[in-house]
Amino acid sequence: MPREPKLIIVSAPSGSGKTTIVKHLLSNFPNLAFSISATSREIRKGETDGKDYYFISVDRFKDKIKSNDLLEWEEVYSGTFYGTLKSEIDKQLNNGRDVIFDVDVVGGLNIKKFFGDRALSVFVCPPSIDELENRLKCRNTDSDETIIKRVNKAAKELEYSNKFDFILINDNLEEAKKVIVEKVAEFLNR
Repeated sequence: MPREPKLIIVSAPSGSGKTTIVKHLLSNFPNLAFSISATSREIRKGETDGKDYYFISVDRFKDKIKSNDLLEWEEVYSGTFYGTLKSEIDKQLNNGRDVIFDVDVVGGLNIKKFFGDRALSVFVCPPSIDELENRLKCRNTDSDETIIKRVNKAAKELEYSNKFDFILINDNLEEAKKVIVEKVAEFLNR
């Protein structure tokens, strides 16, 4: 009898490397399905609707909140919502796929609370706040004002790291990739 599909939750402050870690896991575990989050923020250059995020209007997002269509959601910045569509997760789990999430810290904790031991929650931690700020600047995707907001938010998010099942310090990307593959393989094979 096949095992019940499991969930991997990867959360981190913006710029910690969580998306890189998630992409690495997807390339190493063929049964992992990526949970595409919904957001009300503007689409960035190089992003694709339905692949990177489901980009929806603030009003449509609020409608989904009211109709309980989201597993979790948060207004991350004023007027900017992120969340996970229940229908997306149900579809993957019903198809026997394990699901991986690339979500903010509060969303990750909410998903973990909902799925309990069926989910592994991972907090990707930057080596320092200064290094995080440097990474955000080097990405060249945000204004200075947005970077300041992200760094301030990151400082608060770091306080939640001990609520996750596993903390991955990302000070050496290749080492972090190796460690997370081992941890996820152990969890999925349990």
